[in-house]
Amino acid sequence: MAQLGLALSGGGARGIAHLGVLAALDELQLPVAELAGVSSGAIASVFYAAGFAPREILRLLMSTNVFRLTRPAFSRFGLLHFDAVEQLLARHLGSTLNFEDLDRPVTLVATDLMVGESVYFNTGPLLPPLLASSAVPIIYRPVEYQGRQLVDGGLLNNLPVEPLLGRAGLRVVGVHCNPINPEARIPTFRRLIERTLHLAINANTPARKVKCDLLLEPPELRHYRPLGYKRGPELFDIGYRYAMNQATELRTLLQ
Repeated sequence: MAQLGLALSGGGARGIAHLGVLAALDELQLPVAELAGVSSGAIASVFYAAGFAPREILRLLMSTNVFRLTRPAFSRFGLLHFDAVEQLLARHLGSTLNFEDLDRPVTLVATDLMVGESVYFNTGPLLPPLLASSAVPIIYRPVEYQGRQLVDGGLLNNLPVEPLLGRAGLRVVGVHCNPINPEARIPTFRRLIERTLHLAINANTPARKVKCDLLLEPPELRHYRPLGYKRGPELFDIGYRYAMNQATELRTLLQ
């Protein structure tokens, strides 16, 4: 029987929908063999592959003081501190966790800011690549790792299907959480930054969407802001309901 390979996009708070999708796949008892993730999709991938149930991941996120994660830094490296994010991940995952310790293979993608290329990680220490994959440029400072200056992988690849392609028996399902809202309002400078990054990152996904055996892209997500973490339960439910409605297509994919 075929198995699923999931490519999980970034999307800030919208990425909470990934947890709903994963919960639906578990409920449908569909086999997830491998994951590739970027930014919020990287975080969802790692926690899931580390054995956390999707609803437990949601609970951990909603019990986190998100304002600490978005505390202004105003340094030459970025606008926000990354220390709280690192402490949160290390507390729940452990600071010495390796990719090889996960229950299933995971590949994370980051962007080498100096070379201008995507970098893929699937072996060795897990925390530095996870932080790098989530380091939104301008917002967070780059992560220095293996002699590279690394930032959010979504900058060049926000739907990382490449590690999953050409694998015998693996059906690639892309979960994209960044549908564009053409009616969005931009009343503040912060919203302008959000919108600019959203459009720039979204531009690299169309060619990757067509490489998926199935694409899940809940249209309702376009009404939610990338920093709208307080609406986490709603975002989770959107992902869950959308995946459950695709149950027939998912099962057919595996036959």
